[in-house]
Parts: sequence; structure tokens; C-alpha cells
Amino acid sequence: MRKIRAVVIEDETMFRELIVSTLKSVRDVDVVGSFESGKPALKFCLARRPNLVVIDLVLPDIDGLQVARKLLAARPATMILVITAHPSAELPATLISLGVNGYIDKSEPIEYVLNAVATIRRGGMFFATHVGPWQGTRRPPPDLPIPLTPRQQEVARMVAGGRMSKEIATRLNLSLRTVEKHREHIMHKVGVHDVASLTRWCIRAGVVDV
Repeated sequence: MRKIRAVVIEDETMFRELIVSTLKSVRDVDVVGSFESGKPALKFCLARRPNLVVIDLVLPDIDGLQVARKLLAARPATMILVITAHPSAELPATLISLGVNGYIDKSEPIEYVLNAVATIRRGGMFFATHVGPWQGTRRPPPDLPIPLTPRQQEVARMVAGGRMSKEIATRLNLSLRTVEKHREHIMHKVGVHDVASLTRWCIRAGVVDV
């Protein structure tokens, strides 16, 4: 796998250091920057172009969503993992529409960061939170029609979870060629061309949960 250059943006010193040390334990991940506020971090990221940015939403100078939005507008290939102590039922949908690759509730074990990085760098998305479904007064968008067979939905869930074709074939007791054919048909049916877009479609259609 390619070398990942990571930046951490988190205002809580101890938690920031914990994330940094966790990332440093991952093979081929190099932490090139660590910041407690958003503006200097954004300037650094725009100049140094890291592959991965781990960011808290609540920062002392600028909202983390603004940092993510500006960074993705300038560097759309940047992988962004959001970590927050203030989750909400609406937040995952907001992050997905923005193009964020992952989201972790701070109440989850720190090991989830490792799982998230592994999934994101394979082209998948990683969302982990204890918040339940949206229960506000506004109704959520209607579910998308699902043009997939039950088997294709099963394969789509695994692809969205970051699993490679060989692993899917082993788990479902299928040939690698069959899994590749399923992936090809799934992409065609839902009108996407990459794993990240397929994952967003799966979440919007309710094929996978966030």
C-alpha cells in the first residue's frame, strides 16, 4: 500500500497525542502534522497536501466542518476522518454529502481509528457511532429504490465495509470471478464507478447502517 501522510487536528492535548500515537503504530502511516486549532492546520494541509486528515468538529477557532469543506474543495482526494464527542443523528448524512470518508464517536474504543484507516485506505468508508436513527420533526429523505438482488446486496455491504474481492469470495464461498462479476453488475445497476460512491449509495439506500 502507498505511504500515508497524516495530519491530526484536535484541541484536547491528551486525546490528540493518543490519536497520533495510534496512527504511528500503523504501518506506512507517517504523522506529518499535529494541531490544536483549525486555521493553522488548514494552511498547513493546503501547502503540504497530506493524504489523511483526522479532525475534531469542535475547534477553538473554526468549525471542523469548515476545515473539511475548504480542504476537500481544494484537495478533493484528501481522505478525511472525523472524530467528535458531540455526535448527532443527522451528522453522518451531512458528512457523507460533504465527501468525508469516516466518522467516529469519541465514546468508541481508540482501536476504531485503526479499523477506520484500514478501511479508508482501501477505498471504503467507516462510520461508528452510538447515536440512533434521526427522530426529529423533519422527515429524512425517502429510501432509494434498491435494484439489487439479495446476493448483490450482501456483496455490496461487504464492498462498502472495505473488504477486498478475495475476502468476499472466501466468506461467501464464491469464486473470485463470480464476486468480480457481482461487483461489476452492482456498480452498473446503481450508476457508480468507485467504492466510495457505492458506499454512499448503500448508506442512502439503507443497504448498510451508519
